[in-house]
Amino acid sequence: MFEPIEPYNTGYLKVDEIHTIYYEEVGNPEGSPILFVHGGPGGGISESSRQYFDPKFYRVILFDQRGCGKSTPSAEIRNNTTLDLVADMEKLREHLGIDHWILFGGSWGSCLSLIYAINHPKHTKGLILRGVFLGRREDNEFLYQEGTSYLIPDGFDEFISIIPKEERNNLIVAYNKYLNSDNLDVAYRAAYHWAKWELSNLALKQIPDLEVILENNKTNLELARLENHYFINDIFLDDDNYILNNIEKIKDIPTIIIHGRYDLICRPIGAYLLHKNLANSKLYFVTAGHSSKEEEIAKKLVEATEEFKDL
Repeated sequence: MFEPIEPYNTGYLKVDEIHTIYYEEVGNPEGSPILFVHGGPGGGISESSRQYFDPKFYRVILFDQRGCGKSTPSAEIRNNTTLDLVADMEKLREHLGIDHWILFGGSWGSCLSLIYAINHPKHTKGLILRGVFLGRREDNEFLYQEGTSYLIPDGFDEFISIIPKEERNNLIVAYNKYLNSDNLDVAYRAAYHWAKWELSNLALKQIPDLEVILENNKTNLELARLENHYFINDIFLDDDNYILNNIEKIKDIPTIIIHGRYDLICRPIGAYLLHKNLANSKLYFVTAGHSSKEEEIAKKLVEATEEFKDL
């Protein structure tokens, strides 16, 4: 990864009567535009998000999606849908005077990037996708109901421990009640367990200082409440297989896909199906889990941004 770099431009963009999104730009103001699309929903950006790109070549745009990071209000689920986020990306592109850009998205960010590209193919120059998430109900159920539970049974036991036994037949629905409780202590407790389940499965090796990370109630609630809000509503799309059913619109866009062979959050089959349905894509399975910071994934992501210089 490239050395840490500070933004040359930061700002806030009012996108509707409720939400204001934070954005920043790093690298070369005259460079090739590339948009970093973070995961979650509710994951937010960090300083390390800037380090996958050659700052001499790329004009890197990063933003916090509605309800998370430096965007306001925090953990707000009103007016927060997939197509709202797509519209925000378009408003940001127009605000910054960009004609077309490369999208760099991981996990939920890969899903959002694909949906943006389907709706705005002429503004999408290329796609770099990591830990592909297709946004289907079966993808959500694998992590939050039955799938990862077989592979990490001890962690799953802790995940379901705060849910009464009679409510465990649909954990996304059950968690929704507690994450949106008027009692903030109840919401924080549910958010802790939701976030811990996800973060515990992020990489092949346990994240250092996981419990220290989980001390932040604000980031836990943003991640947990927003993810749950999207998943209980089937990411607000009428078609459960929206991406693959609309793949014809983006099949010729240059795409590089990187996926951990042992990803416990987003199944490798999603990356494989996406690759099979695209005419101009490359797929790399690497010895890793889900996290963009794992060595093999980070290496491939940097290689992808280097390769895309030829675009």
